[in-house]
Amino acid sequence: MIEKDYPAIVLAGGLGTRLRSLINDLPKPMAPVNGKPFLHYIFQYLKQEQIREVILSVGYKHEVIEEFFGKEYLGIKIQYSVEEEPLGTGGGIKQAFDLVDGPAYVLNGDTFFGVNLLALQEFYFEKGSDIALAIKPLENFDRYGTVQMDESFRITKFEEKRLVERGFINGGIYFFDKKLFDKVDMPKKFSFEKDILERYTAELKFSGDVFDGYFIDIGIPEDYNKAQHDFK
Repeated sequence: MIEKDYPAIVLAGGLGTRLRSLINDLPKPMAPVNGKPFLHYIFQYLKQEQIREVILSVGYKHEVIEEFFGKEYLGIKIQYSVEEEPLGTGGGIKQAFDLVDGPAYVLNGDTFFGVNLLALQEFYFEKGSDIALAIKPLENFDRYGTVQMDESFRITKFEEKRLVERGFINGGIYFFDKKLFDKVDMPKKFSFEKDILERYTAELKFSGDVFDGYFIDIGIPEDYNKAQHDFK
């Protein structure tokens, strides 16, 4: 049973360096897909998942995002956590949690992964996790590192990128409580993936919930172009 509506933090501060030739100097989540920013489709998905409040973690050209989305979009209330300087994924998430009481979902603003968010939340509480991660099974890939889990779905290892015939990847959607940051000692700027997930795998309990929903990461031109077709 869902007892409370939890907000979603969306990381929308990406520069889009590898897409520069296609999107000029827009923040990556504002890359146009069929005439709408990619972030629009993430909001559509969050609305479908009954999320009522979003904290957008923004930095580079954040005014462009604020001007388009305002304080409410598709009926979802929006707050902004503005990075005055790049804080890394971890620093950005930690700062955004200043606007949250308790747990929240965390998503990347340049990746779409069709996950049942309520199921991820229930999995987090059921497993007594420090973080629940949405895990995506993939075949024949070398663009992402892989995730190893034991039979209880506890994550045991994050492995480097290499060519893999079949494996699990971190889909970039998380559910956890802001108290997590009391358990780890972090500077102002840090990477969520390297400095928390990889570093604390043994000490903390990270659990992987496997979803085989639609997944796309628009970080490279090939997939950005594919999104134009997929989101028609």
